[in-house]
Amino acid sequence: MEYTKLGSTGLEVSRICLGCMSFGEPGKGGHPWSLGEGEAAPIIRKALEAGINFFDTANVYSAGSSEEITGKVLRAHARRDEIVLATKVNGRMHDGPNGAGLSRKAVLAEIDNSLRRLGVDYVDLYQIHRFDPTTPLEETLEALHDVVKAGKARYVGASSMYAWQFAKMLSASERRGWARFVSMQDHYNLLYREEEREMLPLCADEGIGVIPWSPLARGRLTRDWGTTTARSETDEFGKRLYAEGDRAIVEAVATVAAKRGVSRAQVALAWLLSKPVVTAPIVGVTRPEQLDDVLGALAVQLTPEEISHLEEPYEPHPIAGH
Repeated sequence: MEYTKLGSTGLEVSRICLGCMSFGEPGKGGHPWSLGEGEAAPIIRKALEAGINFFDTANVYSAGSSEEITGKVLRAHARRDEIVLATKVNGRMHDGPNGAGLSRKAVLAEIDNSLRRLGVDYVDLYQIHRFDPTTPLEETLEALHDVVKAGKARYVGASSMYAWQFAKMLSASERRGWARFVSMQDHYNLLYREEEREMLPLCADEGIGVIPWSPLARGRLTRDWGTTTARSETDEFGKRLYAEGDRAIVEAVATVAAKRGVSRAQVALAWLLSKPVVTAPIVGVTRPEQLDDVLGALAVQLTPEEISHLEEPYEPHPIAGH
């Protein structure tokens, strides 16, 4: 396993982050394809054995049961100081007022709920799961600062938003002396490269670690165009992310993979890992053999010609994933 610093921090993370949205009580919270504890445990153990130390979940995944399963398995098979555990806040957790968002009330309540479900005293990275336009950003940032000062999180991070919004939040934290975002979890892969316009240059300039979500484009980069899976058939959010014009890129990935004698997933991940601004793609798997495939990407070094071939068919996309 390879390790790197998360942005400009001293925190060392594996170059692959295991995304834990795949784990959760099946059918709970709108994820009929998620894995229960019995199926999730072998995958998490295998990740630990391979040297992955970075695990990402969220309070909203499977209505909290992703945190419960992830935390239980990690407690059983890893020492707390060996792993980097990340979770997120913003999504709706209960009906009625204050059940979602980034108000001070929501942030302080949800960190405690996440810690309880995970069965830990702190998380290493606490991330806002999108921008909340209904709450003053200073209110959110001060609450996050207080979470860090209370010892409930070591670092704070953010997820998909416009670069101008992220810049405003970074500036406000700096002015007030509050805990500053150290990472950006954004939508970035071969099929969606709009982040290259403003967000990624901002992150590079500010020393922010980039941990892309959906690095395999919901699996589209790993299979023939038009092939479906149990997840793709029920993933309404994912259906809005990509378009027919992306077919040429999927075919380019297949061509490079065939010539190399490696898998398509390895080519797509190797492309992301070749970008200096990327710290660790967040990869979700539902079978142990998929994890072997993902880990193999670390050994694939694409040539400039291969990268050009993969990137050439790209066409601008509407903003997606915020």
